[in-house]
Amino acid sequence: MDQIAYVNGSFVPLAEAKISVLDRGFLFADGIYEVSAVLDGKLIDNASHLARLERSVGEIALALPETLDRIREIQKELIARNGIENGLVYLQVTRGAAAGRDFAFPKGVKPTLILFTSVKDIVNAPSAKSGIGVITVPDIRWARRDIKSVALLAQVLAKQAAAEAGAGEAWMIEDGKVTEGGSSSAFILTQDDVLVTRQNSSAILPGCTRKAVIALAEERQLRVEERPFSIEEALVAKEAFITSASSFVQAVVTIDGKTVADGRPGPMANRLREIYIDFARKTAE
Repeated sequence: MDQIAYVNGSFVPLAEAKISVLDRGFLFADGIYEVSAVLDGKLIDNASHLARLERSVGEIALALPETLDRIREIQKELIARNGIENGLVYLQVTRGAAAGRDFAFPKGVKPTLILFTSVKDIVNAPSAKSGIGVITVPDIRWARRDIKSVALLAQVLAKQAAAEAGAGEAWMIEDGKVTEGGSSSAFILTQDDVLVTRQNSSAILPGCTRKAVIALAEERQLRVEERPFSIEEALVAKEAFITSASSFVQAVVTIDGKTVADGRPGPMANRLREIYIDFARKTAE
């Protein structure tokens, strides 16, 4: 079966999905994206992702070409058309294609909206049992990381460095502290059983899975501190892990080749992963 994508009002075979070379997403990275997970054919924590989409487009004065309700309908129809049981739905909106290449916002141009799906078995990923390694890289991104921009070159370079090092993720460092992963939020569990993750600000993306995991942890009376932490603190922690829509909760077992604790996924990361997956299935839409 040919994979189906959505492009500006039409469902088309992915091979035929095209936009203009003058699209501002292509020319200027003038756009926003979101990724929602799919479990058992249903969207996971999707309201949080669509709320973040709405906030991000608002921060760059980009009007959505469809309502959030209509976008949700498109997501669900794509899942059905592509027979996705477990995977991801990618969404991107740009300022559209103007007649030329001017930096200022063009007038009278309709935004571009595209969506497509991919298959991924997040629950049964082998790395959930083994854990992943991370490397550290300087955080060279712009100052508005809270906006989920399609301008991802710094993250591409970070993730490529991780791939070349045989690691599963890169943690970005600024002023001696971890900001976040290339495509994830970073957590540690201290020796006195405090979950630590950097507070939301313009320095990081407000992760949807991060938000849900913090709420689920606090519901169980676990201690959570939202503050920066250093790699030195992470290396003496009980556990380290990441969260994201494409990995849920994923244990980190090495940092720059140095072992975290005993080098295996810890009980807290494993338990929070179980709790999150249970939450995901109970609240799926």
